[in-house]
Amino acid sequence: MYGIVFAASGAVLVLEILAVRLLAPYVGSTLETYTTIIGVVLAGIAGGAALGGKLADTVDPRRLLAFALTAGGILTIAVVPLVRIIGEGTAGANGEGAAFLIALIALLPPAAILSAVTPAVAKLLLHGLDDAGAVVGRVSAWSTGGALAGTFLAGFVFVPLFPTRATVYAIGGALVLTGVVLGARPRVMALSLAAAVALMGLAVGSKCDTESVYFCASVEADDARPSGRTLVLDDLRHSYVDLEDPTHLEFAYTRWMGDVIDRRRPRDAVFLGGGGFTLPRYLAARVPGARSTVLEVDEQLVELVRDELGLRTSDALRVRTGDARVTLRDTPTASADLVVGDAFGGLSVPWHLTTREFVDEIRRVLRPGGVYALNLIDRGPLDFARAEAATLLDRFADVALVDDAADPGGNLVLLASDEPLDDLRTVRFGQEGELHDRAWMEEFARGADVLTDDKAPADQLLSQRQR
Repeated sequence: MYGIVFAASGAVLVLEILAVRLLAPYVGSTLETYTTIIGVVLAGIAGGAALGGKLADTVDPRRLLAFALTAGGILTIAVVPLVRIIGEGTAGANGEGAAFLIALIALLPPAAILSAVTPAVAKLLLHGLDDAGAVVGRVSAWSTGGALAGTFLAGFVFVPLFPTRATVYAIGGALVLTGVVLGARPRVMALSLAAAVALMGLAVGSKCDTESVYFCASVEADDARPSGRTLVLDDLRHSYVDLEDPTHLEFAYTRWMGDVIDRRRPRDAVFLGGGGFTLPRYLAARVPGARSTVLEVDEQLVELVRDELGLRTSDALRVRTGDARVTLRDTPTASADLVVGDAFGGLSVPWHLTTREFVDEIRRVLRPGGVYALNLIDRGPLDFARAEAATLLDRFADVALVDDAADPGGNLVLLASDEPLDDLRTVRFGQEGELHDRAWMEEFARGADVLTDDKAPADQLLSQRQR
């Protein structure tokens, strides 16, 4: 019986972690998404435990246990098609609202039903009051142990090794079979319903071409440009690559960074985030002999870009996989003329890549006069952009910003150096780009807090308009 408690609690925590990956293609992978999922699942655990305890006192706990496992398994399998159907139906809606709706409908029911297992087992094991405390304590311990096991298995085994949908189906199927063995009635109907729900999940399909450890990734062809491809990560158009022309830069922010490359002609560059490797390939094409090091967290994404977007690495274009905050430490001091920040988790630059302490690492890697070019996304009051500007102003001698003169907001490129950026002030930055100098930046960042490792609320600073 303790093993059943262990397994049921573990299943809930595995589902909670995998839910982030299931929801990300529709609502992004933000702090709000994580918070919503955790909150809804915890509500399901609390409500299910309370309801399960009440039912265990009024019905046969063995029947309740069998029902909870069978129904919980079917509802677990149903998470996959429900997320897809509701996610598609809420496309374009407010991110937080859509995440809450999906979690409420898809995740709350299985979390609640499976959480009724613990009180049902406790009722079965209790034979009097003399050992009630010991029994309840052991059941609680096994439940917590299962939750811990589920957490570690999801993060270190299931996500890296298996497709998310296959893992959800396997866990749901195992729960249904366990419930049937314990006496769920009617058995044939329970198994048939579980199979039907799984088939529905297969029918609605997956939005991902490739499911990496970090992203739901897909590559889309461009009807207007036969050799053009767009890399989509979760719900964000991340990179555009022309398979035949590496100098073609589709997105405005890449053109602005391309203008910096053309003016500065760096011999050594470090790119924080690879994506489609658009800019490293542009540098190789425009500056013969230039060397690039790309720090990319997602090894499976690199393989996807090799297979579908024609990436070819060499001594001149090297890739190091791992978190940029960690891998940058191994980059030699004063070894780069250009550092490009283009790493994203959803719409936000990962918070630990925005802080004063990380900027100090970038300054260490840059040669005298080198440039840090940071791409970020913000709209509305631009609170995040202002905070990052304040951070760069705190550490660099000169800071500038390039945005769309006709439509400020969206993608912005911050430029920073320990020497004046005077040579960039004459760059046109395409047809749409406008460069703002340090004096403008100081006014822009007035009142904004410098981001630090102790306080860097990057997700929260992003305005609500862009969600």
